[in-house]
Amino acid sequence: MANKTLEYRDGAVTLKGYLADDGRPGARPGVVLFPEATGVGDIVTEKARRLAALGFVALAADPYGDGRQAQDLPQAIELMNAVRSDVGRWRARAQAALDALCAQPGVDRTKVAAIGYCFGGSTALELGRSGAPLGAVVSFHGGLVAPKPEDARNIRARVLVCHGAGDPLIPPEQVAAFEAQMRETKVDWQVCVYGGAVHSFTNPDADKLGNPAFAYNADADRRSWAAMLSLFEEAFGAR
Repeated sequence: MANKTLEYRDGAVTLKGYLADDGRPGARPGVVLFPEATGVGDIVTEKARRLAALGFVALAADPYGDGRQAQDLPQAIELMNAVRSDVGRWRARAQAALDALCAQPGVDRTKVAAIGYCFGGSTALELGRSGAPLGAVVSFHGGLVAPKPEDARNIRARVLVCHGAGDPLIPPEQVAAFEAQMRETKVDWQVCVYGGAVHSFTNPDADKLGNPAFAYNADADRRSWAAMLSLFEEAFGAR
């Protein structure tokens, strides 16, 4: 498997993502993965490798530049807020990752997805709202507030939101507002809610924060991954 650091650019900013590609012949679907607010680390790169083993070309995107990773939750929030404070800049940063993925020779540019975790889930949705040519968008425990709700109509992808029923960071009112926005569009969308799950339910290290709002949930992790693969099968067909 040809896994490597992939440098790409967003304007003057050098970004360092992680490309996972098993090198099998032929053009394959591509997936850009947007990480949690901590940046590109072991959790998201492991997920990229899992996707590559299934026949995808996967790029774990760098949200901050130079592969920077937050050292703690307050720094993660600071870095995240700096990116998402300007929706144009936020979308451009996500688009740069998508462009870098599509530039890879093994990627079928007509079959591309964006997925993300927490802040990365919000980023995947925001890339979809920009009108990017995506076949699928998946958010895992991502924020659902849209800076420009009216842009939901620009989404060209099938959309899957995987949400923890007990997530205190994304309350029911936020989920309801998202659903209301989507009902005003012709987008193929779904929200899967997992009972007993809170924020970061796909992250095995979430419990280390010592904050009850963040916890790993193996069942929700497994079920949401399966839901994503089912959506990919719908969007891209057999690989």
